[in-house]
Amino acid sequence: MINKKVFVAGLAATMLFSACKTKDLKMNIIKEEVPTDRKVVVYQVFTRLFGNKNTTNKSWGTIEENGVGKFNDFTDKALHEIKDLGVTYVWYTGVPHHALVRDYKAYGISDDDPEVVKGRAGSPYAVKDYYNVNPDLAVNPANRLQEFEDLIGRTHKAGLKVIIDIVPNHIARKYEGKNNPEGVKDFGADDNVNVEYSRNNNFYYIPNQHFEIPDNDVPLNGEKNALVDGVFDENPAKWTGNGSRKVKPDQNDWYETVKVNYGIRPDGSKDFPELPAGFDQKSYQEHFAFWQDKDVPDSWKKFKSIALYWTAKGVDGFRYDMAEMVPYEFWSYMNSAIKMKNPNAFLLAEVYNPNEYRNYIRLGKMDYLYDKVETYDKLKDVIRGKSSPDGLSDIQKGMTDIEHNMLHFLDNHDEQRLASSEFAGTPERGKPLMVVSTTISTSPTMVYFGQEVGEAGNEDAGFGKPTRTSIFDYIGVPNHQRWMNDGKFDGGQLSESEKNLRDFYKRLLNFSIKSPALMGNFQEIQSVNRHNNSGYDELIYSYVRWSENQKLIVVANFSSEKTSEFELKIPADVISKWNLKDGSYILLDQLYLQSKTYFTVKNGEGIARIKIAPSESFIYEVK
Repeated sequence: MINKKVFVAGLAATMLFSACKTKDLKMNIIKEEVPTDRKVVVYQVFTRLFGNKNTTNKSWGTIEENGVGKFNDFTDKALHEIKDLGVTYVWYTGVPHHALVRDYKAYGISDDDPEVVKGRAGSPYAVKDYYNVNPDLAVNPANRLQEFEDLIGRTHKAGLKVIIDIVPNHIARKYEGKNNPEGVKDFGADDNVNVEYSRNNNFYYIPNQHFEIPDNDVPLNGEKNALVDGVFDENPAKWTGNGSRKVKPDQNDWYETVKVNYGIRPDGSKDFPELPAGFDQKSYQEHFAFWQDKDVPDSWKKFKSIALYWTAKGVDGFRYDMAEMVPYEFWSYMNSAIKMKNPNAFLLAEVYNPNEYRNYIRLGKMDYLYDKVETYDKLKDVIRGKSSPDGLSDIQKGMTDIEHNMLHFLDNHDEQRLASSEFAGTPERGKPLMVVSTTISTSPTMVYFGQEVGEAGNEDAGFGKPTRTSIFDYIGVPNHQRWMNDGKFDGGQLSESEKNLRDFYKRLLNFSIKSPALMGNFQEIQSVNRHNNSGYDELIYSYVRWSENQKLIVVANFSSEKTSEFELKIPADVISKWNLKDGSYILLDQLYLQSKTYFTVKNGEGIARIKIAPSESFIYEVK
């Protein structure tokens, strides 16, 4: 969602957030069991953009002018190359049918009013019909659901798993469930619209008042459209998706969406059964059993039906937009039901408040949350010269009990591109960030399509502006298109530097999904080197990872200008845990298998001579 940062900054002050506050801070000390399998890598693709070969890139361009990608663009070859990059899951972003400005009436789809659509192609987080898919993505819109089901099949055939979005907090202002399964009523169908709140209403209302369009820029950049008339028929008005209770939302509100009611009263109190004490320690099976005889709000049932519908079609997991705006009791109810159907379902939530992490993991039964406001923000500050990398150690220490659950990323559809001028500045400067983000914990790693070839998001797409790849417009993704090479998916148009960058990502990600040490133990060695090592420059960061059969030393140089030379110290407690005897050992970098140095253990302490170039990283294995 656009303006998400504005929302997050004020989240703690909102009613909806206060309704979900942590009750038992003692939960913070519980140690989560660390899995023994290998790392997971998620490849996020913005489905509409992935296969688009058109390079016109006209601001506010139509499909005819700028093109659009299709489900069928994910060929067996494309999926093979994604898998070969070192990927285990593909997150197909923007699949459910969302509001957009295009005439599909011939397929039984009503027009959407441009005054409540962001951009021309529309936000994927303003879903219009949860039981079908975006008609833009199909070669034959009448057959769009089958085309997506075929993509699920091709993805599985390639040895990859499928994630799609579910957005329980809000839906499009003009939601129309024209493909509801038998027995499923539309959102709001049974609502009492004469009251602000009722437990089984799907929406919150502003009774006896008409919705008013916010004071925005002219829709579609001033292009004539019969529906652009200053009016959108919504009577009574509903609360807006981000919780605004205004009849006329602000232009920075999520005005294209309406807030879904989960049984949180307007005063913030809960109008549903709460989980008993100790349920943070219960299994998903026990959570599922708890809800079987409970009366829950209607919106809970509707979204559970949606999730199970897609699970039955072979979708392997979900990414939940703005999950913390929905109470964790609902997540317990829905996620436990999903897990009963597919125990291996991958459930990822967008949560930005560290005080709530453990509630959404342990009580909401989430598998993974975004590690955005801690690891991501810290790395961004480091590369922009605003911070020392030393604080990364404290972040890891603070999340010891949940580190596996905190998914790492440096690029996604909401954030500025890693290679953009507002982040790392060049893709090469982003490389040490990627090494640290990938190897510092056991958590999954996520890569956003085009990141691996240095996409910087330079296009002024219309509603979407540079530094982010637009999710609202029909646009091309230049670096990615050069790799796509007109559908050959062979990198044939990439520059040498882009080829080298993709090779780096391929080496790193493939190493990560095979390394037992990266699912093992972590210990920072930053502090001992920072305080006792004169040659250890301020933008160096180091730590060790190990398992029974693999011992790694990771060193990253965040400086893009300075080569550093120093004797890296490995403290005695690490040497003891590794059961290393005094003597000399070889260190071989696992990224390129070229850099080799010697590691000497004397009197139970280790020393390794390191020379590291600007923006370079080493993942040394002790041989």
